[in-house]
Amino acid sequence: MIDVGHQHPARRFPRKETLRVVQVVLRNERGPRWHLSVVFTNDRFMRRINRTFLGHDVVTDVIAFPLRDTMKVDAEVYVNLDQASRQAKEEGVQVLEEVRRLLIHGTLHVLGYRDSTRAQRQQMRKLEDRYLALLRKSR
Repeated sequence: MIDVGHQHPARRFPRKETLRVVQVVLRNERGPRWHLSVVFTNDRFMRRINRTFLGHDVVTDVIAFPLRDTMKVDAEVYVNLDQASRQAKEEGVQVLEEVRRLLIHGTLHVLGYRDSTRAQRQQMRKLEDRYLALLRKSR
């Protein structure tokens, strides 16, 4: 089960597309059945989450919290639509594509993938590219 929520005061990302992206990753990674909550947010909310839970006073693009066995929700993924918009502009891609990448990235974190080292970042980027390609094909 995947819940989708919006904390952003103005921007939205389509629920149907959110479900499609997350389901492609979960299906292909053959992960356990998760009750996942995806929340689209803004810079201010993301900074607060970083400060409160990670001790960092920064704005980030995506944060994932596996919560297994602690709540009714197994994991939460927060996607910052403000940061996604800036990154899309920098990368020369559509915001839709950047948000898809962030959803994939957060879902991979929930499944246990890390990006602390260069090798881990490369592995995650390769998987992100793979899933983005799969999503483009399945339109």
